[in-house]
Amino acid sequence: MNSFSKTTERAVESLQRGATIGIIGGGQLGQMMALSARYMGFHTLVLDPTEGCPAAGACDDQIVAAYDDVEAIRQIAQRSDVLTYEFENVDADALDAVSALVRIPQGTDLLRVTQNRIAEKTFINSHGGHTARWAAVRSLSELDGAVEEIGLPAVLKTAEGGYDGHGQRVLRTADDVNAVKNEWGSDFPVCVLEEMIDFAYEASILISGNGSEYVTFPLVKNVHVHNILHTTVAPAFGEHPSESELATVAQAEKMARELAAGFSLAGTLAIELFVLRDGTVLVNELAPRPHNSGHYTIEACAYDQFDAHIRGIAGWTLEKTQLLSPAVMVNVLGQHLDAVMAAAVDHPQWHVHDYGKAVAKTDRKMGHVTVLGTDTAAILADFEKTGIWE
Repeated sequence: MNSFSKTTERAVESLQRGATIGIIGGGQLGQMMALSARYMGFHTLVLDPTEGCPAAGACDDQIVAAYDDVEAIRQIAQRSDVLTYEFENVDADALDAVSALVRIPQGTDLLRVTQNRIAEKTFINSHGGHTARWAAVRSLSELDGAVEEIGLPAVLKTAEGGYDGHGQRVLRTADDVNAVKNEWGSDFPVCVLEEMIDFAYEASILISGNGSEYVTFPLVKNVHVHNILHTTVAPAFGEHPSESELATVAQAEKMARELAAGFSLAGTLAIELFVLRDGTVLVNELAPRPHNSGHYTIEACAYDQFDAHIRGIAGWTLEKTQLLSPAVMVNVLGQHLDAVMAAAVDHPQWHVHDYGKAVAKTDRKMGHVTVLGTDTAAILADFEKTGIWE
């Protein structure tokens, strides 16, 4: 077994009121982590290169520095009792270097697995999780062999650094394969080639842990537009799921628990899924943190994904999740922001979250809106009627 899959079996040491949680990354996820931590009596400190980042207003202090600034990482470690991170592109070696100074309950194994698609798929498959068929492509010379093994159409993804569709190419024909060869040439990065899946829908499930016990949030359905999450519907199957739908939920929950146990998970892990037409669940990718598709939990659950994350890294006991109401979450991108804020005046049922980012750019996540209600189809239709998300 590779070193990245080895984990400690001990539970996370309990954190006391007044302790400081250091957060690496000051975007909206860091902001919402900090708000949950504050309500639980913790202090927070964020490291982010942008002064006045979204998390800064929710934290006690900010260290303005690049994420790979070794001295800044050491500084936040010295000033914190626990370190966490809001995104996966954190330098795992830099965290290992300060592990003697501060507790890092999530560990760095989780980071290393989720930073590399080859490592990630290997981990998933070795812990009972199913994925699309895939092959590692470590050089341009290996591409033809991988195409022969997996077949076309397929999706070529860089092993590291991709998000929201970046670093991906759909290969449908031999011409597409040749185009990638000509375009990337000698700069061909390490990649994975994945079988293109004819899925029924995309889904995700969140699981949170404190190192020894794990709780899952409801399976939800997701819709992406231009590879960016557009809507999340919770729960995936409404109030009266069929036997086959219950079986799909059970598959997802079992897979989530096996993966969480493999990591001795502390904090929240998001698992993005493809659900096939026969109900089979495949893992698409993992995110070692709270996730965009879990934002509905803020209003719809007894405690949300950020509360669970903080409780987990603090070593506190976790309660079984309660969904208080079905809900729909829709993302607010830069091109939607002004219209959403104007419409919110006359839509009291909208729970609007403005992340406070200084500059609104096209396709940049600026906020989200959640609406509670049992008729999720009607809620989706109401969002469409506004014309904002066309």
